[in-house]
Amino acid sequence: MQGTIESILSRRSIRNYTSKPVARTDITMILEAGRWAPSGLNNQPWKFIVVQNRDTIEKLAGCTRYSSIVKGASVIITVFLDTSTMYDRTKDVQSIGAAIQNMLLACCELGLGAVWLGEILNNKEQVNLILGTPKSLELMAALAIGYPTGSKTTSLRKELHEIAFDELYGTQWR
Repeated sequence: MQGTIESILSRRSIRNYTSKPVARTDITMILEAGRWAPSGLNNQPWKFIVVQNRDTIEKLAGCTRYSSIVKGASVIITVFLDTSTMYDRTKDVQSIGAAIQNMLLACCELGLGAVWLGEILNNKEQVNLILGTPKSLELMAALAIGYPTGSKTTSLRKELHEIAFDELYGTQWR
């Protein structure tokens, strides 16, 4: 089992998966991780729809230019903002982001690959039709999840001195 910091530093967006199905217990753990994200006033403004049916996954794939990623996943978790329970849009959207990050970290720790898909938001009305959601649910993201094909991905980050400052903007972090 990895520690939190190790999971944060080793997590990568994984876009290619094997055909091995993801265990329901692992999906439940991913949802639990999302559920325990912080939210303003503890209002928990999220709803998650887990999609495993291949026909539904095919339909969702038609809603994004990243269809091959969606089709290759064993599980798609769609993440919605429940506008009927939100109290502050900015804070609630930030909470949704925290829930998504928790789920991505859980995937990493469980040995699963996952990627946060945002481009699908361009067709959120179609996604809502496919999933039969009420108008009060606003699509925030879809997570494609599966067992990685094994190819490790690398990623670069800006150096801290480029993005962090000591006390005042322009005073480089050292």
